[in-house]
Amino acid sequence: MAWVAVSVSLGFVGLAVLAYCAFRVWLGVRRFGRELERTRRRLAPKQSALRGELSRLEEARAAQPSEGGVRSC
Repeated sequence: MAWVAVSVSLGFVGLAVLAYCAFRVWLGVRRFGRELERTRRRLAPKQSALRGELSRLEEARAAQPSEGGVRSC
């Protein structure tokens, strides 16, 4: 009968260890999410500037007349 109590106790200890590990992972994921959001906020103005520059370059490229042929050396 003692082996039943020992196995149940070990089961509970195992669950407690898993719960602790899950809690630590949850805290890490939360911290990582905050860091991603902070980085996203910091990079948003630069991303907007790059998109604006890209659209200006695409407009300038579209405005140039195409030569319509193949270049040779």
